[in-house]
Amino acid sequence: MPEKMIAVICDRLTEDLSGVSLQTIPVPVPGPGEVRVRVHAASVNFPDVLMTEGKYQLKPPLPFTPGMDLAGQVDAVGDGVDIAPGTRVAGGNRYGAFAEYALAPAKALQTLPDEMDYPVAAAFPAAYLTAYVALVRRGRLEAGETLLVHGASGGVGLAAIDVGKLLGATVIATSGSDEKLAVLKAYGADHVINTNAGFREPVKALTDGRGADVIFDPVGGDVFDESTRCIAFDGRLLVIGFTSGRIAVAKTNIALIKGFSIVGVRAGEYGRQFPDKGRENVEAIWNWARAGKVSPKVHAELPIHRAVEGLQMLKDRAVIGKVIFRPDIH
Repeated sequence: MPEKMIAVICDRLTEDLSGVSLQTIPVPVPGPGEVRVRVHAASVNFPDVLMTEGKYQLKPPLPFTPGMDLAGQVDAVGDGVDIAPGTRVAGGNRYGAFAEYALAPAKALQTLPDEMDYPVAAAFPAAYLTAYVALVRRGRLEAGETLLVHGASGGVGLAAIDVGKLLGATVIATSGSDEKLAVLKAYGADHVINTNAGFREPVKALTDGRGADVIFDPVGGDVFDESTRCIAFDGRLLVIGFTSGRIAVAKTNIALIKGFSIVGVRAGEYGRQFPDKGRENVEAIWNWARAGKVSPKVHAELPIHRAVEGLQMLKDRAVIGKVIFRPDIH
């Protein structure tokens, strides 16, 4: 067992990732209830980028290693943990995954199905948990309803398409790129809309004037504003995040007149507030994964020394699905 490891370290909060670098640090030691995982794959989520900028609700103390999702093999365990070393697992923590070895609470890890490889497993947890909590718990999406997914080409957006179709909804996916729209259509979206010319009228046309029953919005800003104009009566507008950079201000008179709800979604916090439901959520998405009912899309696999490049790809909206860091390749 080596004493040192390579890890991605954020030691300064910056807008341009200049505070992020690859460093050699001590291999962590698992405490009670913890597992040390030899990381074979870790996926990039938008909150990872926001944490390096100090813009996420969770602000880890500096220096820290970003990374929420990982997949790998159990290397060592702390007191009170009965997972055998060598077990293939996926899951993670709120940060720390972008390293050769990472710690995670044993309760946050799932045993991998034999047929699921590490990159796909790493692409799965946060995106699909977010989609599940948003559409099942908070949005209460029903079969036959229309789901509008913004930011649909990202990892969370694709997960929302996947879950929406699994729940029996008609899915409309949006993007500002025709190339991405073609991928979304092939991925399973029933309809796609290029947002460069707006989406309000196309959504209304596709729904016979009703509007979308549930809107999945990780973008915010102008997208949120326009969404309030094409949502159905009794609709649910799900606030997932603000990748546009602008936090929208809701006009409550529109919500009153159109009779829709604005619903905040924090998948991890939902599980912390309601632990029993949180465990049910995780079990539900992994049951889907083990049954082969959902399929995360991996956009690129990069060696860990290209981590800053991978984070920049996400900032530049150059990703369809998930970027995966591989500490086990060079």
